[in-house]
Amino acid sequence: MRHPIARTFRRARLAGPVLAATLVAASPAPASAADSALIEAARKEGKAVWYTTQIINQFARPAAEAFEKKYGVKVDYVRADSNEVALRLLNEGRAGRVQADVFDGTSAVARLKGENLVLKWAPENARRFPAQYLDPDGYWIATNLYVLTPGANTDLVPKGTEPRTFADLLNPRWKGKIAWNSAPATSAASGFIGVVLTEMGEEKGLAYLKELAKQNVTGVQVAARQVLDLVIAGEYSIALNIFNNHAVISAAKGAPSDWIPMNPAMAIPSVISITKDAPHPNAGKLLVDFLASEDGQKLYRDADYMPIDPAVPPRDPALRPDGEKFRAVAFTPEGIEANMGKWAAVYKDIFR
Repeated sequence: MRHPIARTFRRARLAGPVLAATLVAASPAPASAADSALIEAARKEGKAVWYTTQIINQFARPAAEAFEKKYGVKVDYVRADSNEVALRLLNEGRAGRVQADVFDGTSAVARLKGENLVLKWAPENARRFPAQYLDPDGYWIATNLYVLTPGANTDLVPKGTEPRTFADLLNPRWKGKIAWNSAPATSAASGFIGVVLTEMGEEKGLAYLKELAKQNVTGVQVAARQVLDLVIAGEYSIALNIFNNHAVISAAKGAPSDWIPMNPAMAIPSVISITKDAPHPNAGKLLVDFLASEDGQKLYRDADYMPIDPAVPPRDPALRPDGEKFRAVAFTPEGIEANMGKWAAVYKDIFR
C-alpha cells in the first residue's frame, strides 16, 4: 500500500526553488480554532473577496458556502487562471484600487511578492503542515496539491494500450491524436516541457521534444480541464499535462476518462495569500484560516482534490505520487516563476 506522505517527490534538478524531495512528517499539534477576535472583526467587515483558480462548481462555490454557513461572512469569488489572477492584481495594485482580499494559484504569488502586493501573514493552524508547504518568508501557505499527468479517453485508448512513458508518446499511432493547453502555464505545454527538461537534462530533453513535435501535438487555447473535456468528447485520444484528479472526477460521472501515471509527473501546490492593503483583511484571513483547518481540508478531499494536511488523505491515494512506482518532480511558486519564461520559449521555438 502506498504511504500517503513519505517519499512522494523526487527533487527537480533545475535553477530556481523546488519542493523538497521527501514529504517530511508534520508537527503532531492539532489544528487550532480561529481566534475569536479575528472572527468578530471578519463579521464586522461582512465579506471576503477571493480571486481563485479553483473550479467553481467543484470547489470554490461549496467552500464559500461552507465558510458562510460557519461564520456568517459572505464570500465573493472571481475565477481565473493563475496568470490572469496575477495580471488582475498587478493592475489593481498599480492603480491603487486593490479589490481582492485573498488570492490563490500555483505561481501568481511569486510575481506579486516582488510588487509588494502580498501581506506577510499565515494562519497559526497551518503550522501542522509539512514545512515545504509553507513559504519560509511567510507570504503563502499551500492548501492542496496538484499532480499533472497525461489523461486519456478510455473508449479510444483501452486500458493497457495507453502510453506509459515519454518514449511511448513517440509511437506513430498517436500522431495527430494528442492535445495540450498552449498557454504559458504549468498545466499546459510549458509545464510538460519543464518536466522533460528537468528529468532528461537540456540536451537530451530538447532532442526528445523535437521528436515529440513530429507527432503534431495540437495546442488549444483552453484550460487543462477543458483539454480533458475535448479528449472525453473524442476530439483527441490523449491530453498532456492535465490534473489527474479531474480525470477521476469525470470518470465517477460516467465519462470515458482516466489518467496515466507516467514517470515523472509534475507536482505543484496551490497556494493562498492575503493581498496587501486588502479592503477586508480580517475576513480574508479568516477564509484562509478556514481553508487550512481540518474542516477546510476535508472539503478538498470531498471534492476529489488532494489536501495538504497529512491527517486528511485524498479519497483516491493512488493520485498522489509515492516516489517509487509513481514519481513526480515538484516546483514551488518561485521555481515556476523563475523557469516559466524558458519553458514557454522552448514551446514557441519547437512546437509553433
